[in-house]
Amino acid sequence: MAIDAKLLEILACPQDHGPLLYVADELLYNPRLRVAYPVENGLPVLLADHARAVDEAEHEKILATAQQ
Repeated sequence: MAIDAKLLEILACPQDHGPLLYVADELLYNPRLRVAYPVENGLPVLLADHARAVDEAEHEKILATAQQ
């Protein structure tokens, strides 16, 4: 289940309030802080305590595949 494009336009990182990148049905990503938020059952979980750190290799992979 994909997240609606209009919803993606208004979603923001709960930590720095900036825009997020979307990796379909997997995660939302903040490249500035290098943290990923899960998408569970088609719903983004935008809670700071659910975010996970992303290393350099995964950062590059996400940037190559994410919708901006």
